[in-house]
Order: sequence, then C-alpha cells, then structure tokens
Amino acid sequence: MKYGHLIAAALFALFAYFQLNDPDPWSWVALYLSVSAVALLAFFRQSFRWLAIAGLVVITIWGIQLFPAFLDWVSMGAPSITEEMKTEQPHIELTREFLGLMLCALMFGGYLIRGRKGWT
Repeated sequence: MKYGHLIAAALFALFAYFQLNDPDPWSWVALYLSVSAVALLAFFRQSFRWLAIAGLVVITIWGIQLFPAFLDWVSMGAPSITEEMKTEQPHIELTREFLGLMLCALMFGGYLIRGRKGWT
C-alpha cells in the first residue's frame, strides 16, 4: 500500500495541473498540491499532520460558503453536473467545487487517521 501514496500524490498533482486553465486556478492548485504533498510526505514517512490539519481548516471555511449551492443542487433532484465543462448555471460549478473540496477533505482526513495509527 506504500506505493498508493505515490499514486495519490501524482493524481492530485495532475488535478492541480488541470486547474491552471480555470478562472480561479491558484486556490485550487494550492489545495490539490497540498494533498499531493501530504501523500508524498506519507510515502517518505515524514510528518504531515500540520499540513493536513491546515488543509481541513481551509476546506471547512471554504465548504461552508459552497454548501448552500450543494443543497440547492440536491433539492433539484441532483441533475447531471457533467454534461458540459463550461456552464452558465452557477449551481453546477459550485456543486463541482464542493465535491472537489470533499474529495480533498477525505484525503486529508484519511491521512490523519492513518497517521495517528502509525500507518504512514
């Protein structure tokens, strides 16, 4: 499972790269690269706790702002958010962003839990 850290690091670095053409790239690039960094630190058995906690704090604050749009999407019956890449409908973009935050939160949380158990 040790090489899973390298796969996660590469995947989130790739996510960061694809954000470079986004209208608001730097916040997403920073977030995805921080997940990648935590995965690399875990691979090399280095401490990553502070970075994962900081990431979760940022995600919590950011997620609170996006949560109402996510609830709107759910109340609409969760229509497809993947049909088109560029959209004029704000709930689609905001829902995608919220789900991206949740993916990062799962990674940070998983690494914190595994790190606490000494499985880094």
